[in-house]
Amino acid sequence: MFPISSVTIPGEDFPVVEIRGKRRAAVLPLAVVGLVLSLFPIVYLHVASVGELSPIAHTISDYIFVDNGSGLLAVTSLTLAAASIGLLLALVRSGLPRRGPVALLMGLWSAGLAVATVFPTDPTGTPTSFSGAVHRYAGAVMFASLPLAGWLISRTFISSTTLRRFSVAAGITSVAFMLSHVSVVYPGNGAVMLGLFERVLFALLYGLLFALASAVLRREEAS
Repeated sequence: MFPISSVTIPGEDFPVVEIRGKRRAAVLPLAVVGLVLSLFPIVYLHVASVGELSPIAHTISDYIFVDNGSGLLAVTSLTLAAASIGLLLALVRSGLPRRGPVALLMGLWSAGLAVATVFPTDPTGTPTSFSGAVHRYAGAVMFASLPLAGWLISRTFISSTTLRRFSVAAGITSVAFMLSHVSVVYPGNGAVMLGLFERVLFALLYGLLFALASAVLRREEAS
C-alpha cells in the first residue's frame, strides 16, 4: 500500500518513506483502540453509582460528583477526543480535504469534549455558573457537530448506509436532548429526562464513530 523508497538516513539501512507510511497506517487502529478504551471509565461510573445517580434524570456530566468521578470522566472525554482526531487524520489520509466542513465539524466535536471537561457542569438544582454555562454550550456545539459531520461524510466522501443511519438517528436524538433542557431551564414543564436522552445520544455517537472507522478501513482496503 505504501511504496518503499530508496531514500535513507545517512548511516541507517531503513527507508524513510516506509517508516512514515507505517506510522500513518497505524492512525486508524490507534483511533479504534482509543474509542474502546474511552468506554471503560464511563461504564465503571455507571455501575459504581447505582442507587446514587439516576440514569434517567442525571446527565453523564453529573458523574463528577461521585467518588473519583471527575478524573474518570476526564479520561473518557479526552480519550474520546483524541480518538476522534485520529479518525479525522485517517480520513484526511484517505483523501478528505484538510480544509472543509467535515474537518471543521470533527474539530468542533473534539474541542467541545475538551472544553466541557475543563469547565464542569453545576450540581442539579443550583444556579448556572460561568463554568456550567460554558459546559452547556460546549455540549450543544459538539452534539450538533458530530452527527452533521457523519452525515456529510456519508453523502459526499464515503458512501455508507450504516454511517448515514447512525448520523441521522444521532441528529434527531441530539435535538430531543437539547429540547429536554427546557424542563431544567424552565422548571415545571414536565418530567426531566436529560439523562435518558443523553445516554441514548452517546450510544448513537459511539455507533457513528465505529461505523466511520469501519467505512474508512473499507476505503483504504479498496484503494
